[in-house]
Amino acid sequence: MQKVLHPLQAAADRLGDQVEKFAENLDRMNVNKVQTPQKDCRTVLPLVQTYRSIAKATVKSLEKSTGSNRQGRLDQKIKRRLEIPENSSSNTEQSNQPDRPATRQDLSRWKQEEQTWHLLELMLQVEFPLQDVRGDRLSLDKTLKRPGKFAVHQYSSEKEVWDCFLANDDLAWERHTVVEWLKECAEDSDQDIASVVKQLENDADRGDGLWAHSWLYTKEAIKFQKRLRSWPRALNPDIEPSLMNSERTKPLVTQLDPDASSRQDRNLELKDQNFERATWLACWEMVRRGNSWDYIRDWCQERVDGWRAIAMRGDPRQSLHGVNASPSTGAGWHSRLLWRKICALNGKGGRGNTDKHASAQGIIMDKYEAAVYGILGGYLPSVLRVCGNWNDYLFGHYNSFLLRSFDNYILANFPERLSFGGDKTGPFRSVVAGGRTHSGNQLVEKMKTLRGVSEGAKRPFKMLQGSLIGKSFESFAFKHGVRLSLLCNSGEKRSKTIPRMDEALLEDSVTAEISTDDHQMLRVITHMIIIFKCLGLDLNESPRGFAAENFIVAYIEFLSKAGKQQLLPLYASCLSPQRALVCLGKQLPSILDNAERLRIMQLMRQNGIDVPSVLNKQLQMIVMDSTMESYRKKFPNLKILEDSEKDKGISLRRIRPGFLDGSVTNDQQDLISGFEWYLLLDGHWQQTMATGAVLYRYLLKLPNSQGLAAAREIFRRINFESICEKKMKTILDRGGLIHDREAQSQDYYKTVNGPNMLAKGESQGLEWTSSSSDPHSLPEQNFLLEQSNSFRNFEDLIRTLDAMEKWQKFVDTEDLDTGRHRTRSSAEKKEIAKAVRRMYRDVEDSIQLLLHGWLQNPRDNQEAEQFDEIRAACLPEVVLAYHYILNLSARYISRDLLLRSMDLSATIAREDSDVAAAFVSSGRMPELVDSFALLATGLLAATETSGKASAKLGMWSIKNS
Repeated sequence: MQKVLHPLQAAADRLGDQVEKFAENLDRMNVNKVQTPQKDCRTVLPLVQTYRSIAKATVKSLEKSTGSNRQGRLDQKIKRRLEIPENSSSNTEQSNQPDRPATRQDLSRWKQEEQTWHLLELMLQVEFPLQDVRGDRLSLDKTLKRPGKFAVHQYSSEKEVWDCFLANDDLAWERHTVVEWLKECAEDSDQDIASVVKQLENDADRGDGLWAHSWLYTKEAIKFQKRLRSWPRALNPDIEPSLMNSERTKPLVTQLDPDASSRQDRNLELKDQNFERATWLACWEMVRRGNSWDYIRDWCQERVDGWRAIAMRGDPRQSLHGVNASPSTGAGWHSRLLWRKICALNGKGGRGNTDKHASAQGIIMDKYEAAVYGILGGYLPSVLRVCGNWNDYLFGHYNSFLLRSFDNYILANFPERLSFGGDKTGPFRSVVAGGRTHSGNQLVEKMKTLRGVSEGAKRPFKMLQGSLIGKSFESFAFKHGVRLSLLCNSGEKRSKTIPRMDEALLEDSVTAEISTDDHQMLRVITHMIIIFKCLGLDLNESPRGFAAENFIVAYIEFLSKAGKQQLLPLYASCLSPQRALVCLGKQLPSILDNAERLRIMQLMRQNGIDVPSVLNKQLQMIVMDSTMESYRKKFPNLKILEDSEKDKGISLRRIRPGFLDGSVTNDQQDLISGFEWYLLLDGHWQQTMATGAVLYRYLLKLPNSQGLAAAREIFRRINFESICEKKMKTILDRGGLIHDREAQSQDYYKTVNGPNMLAKGESQGLEWTSSSSDPHSLPEQNFLLEQSNSFRNFEDLIRTLDAMEKWQKFVDTEDLDTGRHRTRSSAEKKEIAKAVRRMYRDVEDSIQLLLHGWLQNPRDNQEAEQFDEIRAACLPEVVLAYHYILNLSARYISRDLLLRSMDLSATIAREDSDVAAAFVSSGRMPELVDSFALLATGLLAATETSGKASAKLGMWSIKNS
């Protein structure tokens, strides 16, 4: 049963308790009290930090369950980057082990979520900077705390100039923030440095500890040649053509210094080439991740490659990393600028695998070596050659833009400090200037169409991160909200909560497909929309606001299906008022437990949601959703009698067996469930009664009596007595009005004051308080009864139909209309007569309420016309069914019952009779006349058979002359 009620419970369980934690922290922030947009992110920043910590804790938990299966995947990733065949002998056995895709995917997505929350935390401080953090208890990232503005002088260090640059240039600070975030994302990736090194040792045929031997196989070949020739000094490459690699295809270097290969135009042994590429790949990873120079130095010194660390020292940002980071070198500014220029030129000279001339000569500067120098010098093309994903591509651009801006800042503000001033327009400018600088949004949009990057750029998390970097989150929420509406209404699917929007609103934009099944993305985007709403995002009734709210609505629908109903009011309060009513109105019918309903109503009030409006909207939408085309036509005739048989002439028609036993549709069940909420609503008597009357009217108007079963269900579960007991038992029971319904005659209905009293009730709202007039007085009771009049009238009709169906079921069970009663014993006949008398009494008592003033108190002329239509559709069928019951019951109770039909004809024939008007309006008066004639014939036949006229015949007695 739980799975049926909450089909997404499994998804909620898989997400763990994060759903509740997110909601709990959102509720603690109390977003509804944020009335005006904030000038800084002080209000929402703690919430973002909390969400990030939740995601980080989830990542750590998932890493414990997936750690044993990561190594095989990392091996394959490293091989692809080193361009080593995956079927090489260094494949590990772990790569063939089975994995758990769901868990692995969850880990990857949670890492992306943690990174996204971190990015939002940083970008909020960029776009909505804190005005004053003194005295605040905000946990800010010290590494990314923006330096304060100060003046620099001729003795200032480059670090101080760098800080001044970031303090005075808002765009530079934004780019610096994005670059540092991208470094942390790389540091948090699956492919850590230790895993890279371990795999490289295997691919270079080197075990632990052999890294210090550098180009081991090339060195061995050189030594072999020297021993072979007994040569005491370095080999001369010009006279040693025989020094070839092991495949005898390319000449080997004759010396082992770092630049030997490029200087001599010779190669290394293949395994040493793999080693060299692997080393530069490790260096690329360290620089890309923003590892401190201390870490890089220690790593290189362990491998006797200290020269690499020296070549990579000089970045003005390196002194900002790590607790024990080394201070800046003592080199002057001009030396640092020259160093970056050399790195850029070196990156530009790194021809990589794309240089045909270098490939022809067999001389290749490894692309990862060129990329390392490209990062340090800001030369973008060399970095882009090794960019394999969205993050790397964005990092390459932002890093290049940032260093270019810094060098231009120095050139513009401190030209006297440069010792190579004549080079400002020479090679230096040609390298530093690079290509055209893009804004964040332009770059993000460009990546959506670039080959090799576009696939990753179109993934939901990358699209979201790109919108934060490009400061276009509002556009992201709008366009993806439109896309979500299209996905929810594609093909045969039609969403009841998210209507289809015009596809033209997308304007051919590239969007990710975020469906309602991606519950994690729905949660992330929903909370971000709420956060930006606190910062000024306008979710009004415009298409942009409506589209953005689609995510909140979709998330609310997920929470409802996952059994998290108590969270619905919190998120609904973040919607526009009308959207909140519609959204809650769609979800409330699924809540069936009264205790939970009371709790939801309390939460709605706490979140500023009008409960009666939600309940009213709920039923209104259910009716609209299930409305058929025929519903708009004339009120259909009630059909509870079997069709007449033409060959039998005039006869009383039998009641159709089980005419109330039809199925109750899901929409009708929702209607009943929705109406039950009114029982728990304090006061609101008039609204409850009016709503019940509307529901009865709607169900009776469905064609072919399709709503009768649901109407009887309302009568059984939410009848007038139960409503009184829940709401105003003390008021209405004082005069015995609940337990003595049979005493409500025609005169009783005339005790109220009509429409004027009803208007008075509407204006007063019907909320009884201690200051009200005495609610136990008869005028007040009559006033409440007047407001419930239509509801009770419809209930009387269903009560009558229910009694008639029970009577007919007993008749069919005992075969009372087939003549079988003549063969029964006297005892059986007595028992049957007793049962028939009891069920007949129920029919008789209930139908009397329909024969006197039924639906005769409309509020206005329009309702009067509707009531006349309903009376014409229902009363004739019920009266004719009553005739059949009289005729058959007379066989087992008394022939005197037939006299009731004579009394009924007199009642109908009176001038003030409203029943006759119903027969005339429906065109069924001939049926009524035939029915009376048949009963009269039966009465006369019974009198003649008995031999004497009954004393009870009165005016109907016929004497033989």
